[in-house]
Amino acid sequence: MRKIITIIALLACVGLSAQELKCTVTINSDQIEGSNKQVYETLKTAIEGYMNDNRWTNMTYAEKERIECNMLIVVKEVSDNLYKCEMTLQSRRPVYGTTYTTPLLNFKDNAFNFSYQEYDRIEYQQNTFTTNLTAMLAYYCYLIIGHDQDSFQRLGGTPFFQQCEQIVSACQSASMDNSEQKGWLAFDSNRNRYALINNLLDEAFKKYRNFYYDYHRLGLDEMSGNVTNGRARIAEGLPVLKEAYRARPATYVINTFLDAKAEELVDIFRKGTDKEKKDIYELLTDIDPTRQNTYERITK
Repeated sequence: MRKIITIIALLACVGLSAQELKCTVTINSDQIEGSNKQVYETLKTAIEGYMNDNRWTNMTYAEKERIECNMLIVVKEVSDNLYKCEMTLQSRRPVYGTTYTTPLLNFKDNAFNFSYQEYDRIEYQQNTFTTNLTAMLAYYCYLIIGHDQDSFQRLGGTPFFQQCEQIVSACQSASMDNSEQKGWLAFDSNRNRYALINNLLDEAFKKYRNFYYDYHRLGLDEMSGNVTNGRARIAEGLPVLKEAYRARPATYVINTFLDAKAEELVDIFRKGTDKEKKDIYELLTDIDPTRQNTYERITK
């Protein structure tokens, strides 16, 4: 009996120290003809193991608390073991008192390029650049965790965004193929990995990150008890997006927020008051006119 109790206790401890991520990886190689398709299964398994089996923080996660996320990699071109891909990353978290999960990230990386040979070991070494693939994956692991922490604690994601910043810095000075450098460089694009983390850690966007916390903890998480109050709290904070947009129209972090939240905002405010519908529709179409048709559903 004592042995059984000991085993149960050990299993409980294992359950309390689970890794942070629960990531599902999909690799679409339909655009690549006549290649060894097995390599993509090997790569998928390796990436999932890298993201899910490593410990990325010193925090304690129960199995049910692991952050659910999906990574879709679309292979566009393969030449001499250089893979040129597009990657879409989505993560989410549960909303308190409901069965609903809210999207935290819906991010597309158009320059997810890396060198890889089948059965290459994908290993994480903190503060050490090994390959572009491991660097990008580590960056996105910390980005996911940072957004999750920001949604539960005011500015709670800062140490993880700082890890992203360190990875960006290491990759900017690393020796790699020009196509692999895309996404890391400041002058490359205002919508890349560098630009996003630069925004998130910029003091000018601290109000946005405080709103991100309010949106989730004081808005969504309160809706199970009082929908009206939760919705009003979100409406109260949304002008922060407009302030950031007017100050810097090319702000990438605002785009990434709306990429994740546009549909959710429609669902929240189409049940609001007439004033909320009008104000939120005007605000969102002002800063995000490309999704005007989506936001029109708020007022219908």
